[in-house]
Amino acid sequence: MQTPETIRKALRGVKDPELNLNIVDIGLVYDIAIDEAGHVHVKMTLTSPGCPVGPEIVGDVKRTVEDLEGVTSAEVEIVWEPYWTPERMDPRIRAFMGG
Repeated sequence: MQTPETIRKALRGVKDPELNLNIVDIGLVYDIAIDEAGHVHVKMTLTSPGCPVGPEIVGDVKRTVEDLEGVTSAEVEIVWEPYWTPERMDPRIRAFMGG
């Protein structure tokens, strides 16, 4: 059975192509829920509402989660509350980027 932590670890393999950094470390993944049937709900955001690679990232998240053992389906919900800012990044990544 997957846990939010194991799914979050798998999602480190999904990168924002514009920043070339994984979506977990840059703070785009807000919440992960799993029900007993193996359905996973990922609540995440994008760096901006007009993010041109948004559909690509969402598709990568869905595929990555659905490829995990025990996952029967995955739903990705894009939310804008709270709005993403660079402060949501992992402090090490923010420092690396000069923030």
